[in-house]
Amino acid sequence: MTALDELVRDGAEPVKIADGATWSEGPCWIPETSTVRWSDIHGDRILQHDLLTGATSVHRDGVEFTNGRTRRADGAIVQCSHGLRRIEVERDGVVEPLVERWSGGRFNSPNDVVVASDGAVWFTDPHYGITVAGEGHPGEMEYGGCHVFRVDPETGEAEPMITDIAEPNGLAFSPDESVLHVSDTSAVRRPVGVGERRVVSYDVVREQGEQGRIRCTGGRTLFEIPAGIPDGIRVDEAGRIWSSAADGVHVYTDAGEHLGRIPVPEVVGNLCFGGADGRELFIAATTGIYQLPVAVRDATWSRIGG
Repeated sequence: MTALDELVRDGAEPVKIADGATWSEGPCWIPETSTVRWSDIHGDRILQHDLLTGATSVHRDGVEFTNGRTRRADGAIVQCSHGLRRIEVERDGVVEPLVERWSGGRFNSPNDVVVASDGAVWFTDPHYGITVAGEGHPGEMEYGGCHVFRVDPETGEAEPMITDIAEPNGLAFSPDESVLHVSDTSAVRRPVGVGERRVVSYDVVREQGEQGRIRCTGGRTLFEIPAGIPDGIRVDEAGRIWSSAADGVHVYTDAGEHLGRIPVPEVVGNLCFGGADGRELFIAATTGIYQLPVAVRDATWSRIGG
């Protein structure tokens, strides 16, 4: 038995439970309705699958090319909008902007998002929504980079935390939030050997004092994905990193040791943990969602249930 076998229940394999998308991204478990919600980016709609009834439906369409999303502690959904170049919040069917600009310019196209235990929203801002056909609207990079931002829960202002990654994409905290893992996917749509397909880890440091400034330091490559890119990543309760790839889901220790690969027959865009007990892995792969029973939960499960 391998280390990866111990993380998957009873030798299970991923089973496709939902279909009909064109490019699946941003899965999020909604415990109140026992549904998995995700983005069909190229279809410009949000889909959801009900685990109790087995039905897949359109949650909303004409959504301005949403991408990543996560559930806040109060149950609201925080999500990224490529088309509107913003972070927005959906609650009870109402969508409102959370943050849209920094330093006088619009964001590029927010891609993935996490919420820290202090309520701060962290998100990545590569340029895909303004440069890739079908993922947003053509546009210009208005602040001249691709950063990882933190939105202060008190002021609502965004501040760049990481500026040295070419194209930041997926992100996830270690269980104690002392480390932020960020994927650099600058190899996408480039010739072999050009760009990065790695996950970079940063120490999250709060300067002295209760109101001390938060910084990310000591960026180091934790691992490189052997196939495709590490588009979306999640961290489990033991600190292991579960990464998307072109050939499935790869799992690594927090020291960067490769534990193995879970094969998936489509390119994987992102993933999330969920289910009634938190021990189901939902994999967003090209045309739909795959489900895999696992033996672990998300690092944030005890706080926000997914």
